Amino acid sequence: MSNDRNIIEAHQLSRSYAGFRAVDRIDLHVPRGSVYGFLGPNGAGKSTTMKMLLGLTTPSEGYFVVDGKKNPENRVEILKEIGSLIESPAFYGNLTGEENLDIIRRILGLPKSAVSQALDLVGLTQYRRRLARNYSLGMKQRLGLAGALLGKPPILILDEPTNGLDPVGIHEIRALIRSLPAQFDCTVLVSSHLLSEIELMADRIGILNHGRILFEGTLEDLKAYGLTQGYPTGNLEEVFLAMVNEDNGRRGMIR
Repeated sequence: MSNDRNIIEAHQLSRSYAGFRAVDRIDLHVPRGSVYGFLGPNGAGKSTTMKMLLGLTTPSEGYFVVDGKKNPENRVEILKEIGSLIESPAFYGNLTGEENLDIIRRILGLPKSAVSQALDLVGLTQYRRRLARNYSLGMKQRLGLAGALLGKPPILILDEPTNGLDPVGIHEIRALIRSLPAQFDCTVLVSSHLLSEIELMADRIGILNHGRILFEGTLEDLKAYGLTQGYPTGNLEEVFLAMVNEDNGRRGMIR
């Protein structure tokens, strides 16, 4: 079952679609209070895994445990502990950013102050009365992150949270994510294709390729492993690419 040190654990978690295995018997261990970077090429199965943790997709095999609660027996209790930003957030275009968040606030039964706190955290306070349809892509992404932060949930699952942001916005959101565990006593599971950003914010990483976990551990663990394999280890991107390319080569040989 679950180790109390890990707030999220997946055990042999799999998801198949019409014979294709999008996620293939993965084990995940996300330590409590950490920022966990979930990495992999497009189509590796990151979003599918996150959707399973959020109850949006049902596992074909295996199970997961969140804060000691096993899915699917405790699915509703699990969802109460998680704030999420998955893919492009959708909003009511004819409502303001503030009004969109207020809908979520009322559903969650939170005090009115939760909206202004969330807007302030993501830097949208001055745009709170602008219609959501007039928000830029980056502002919509910030609004989605504000929605995930409402009520300060103990777990945040963020899929490409810096998508659409300019370099300044990327830096700000990275700093925010990095600060969240200490600020709110929470855990963040975050995916991104910007490996340099993950390198600056994550305590631990998992690397996924073709639905399988290639590596899980700290950045120091990854560098040490890369050295034993003869990979270039100048930065996360170099090790990541070498590991994924080698795995792709092995798969090619199998075929």
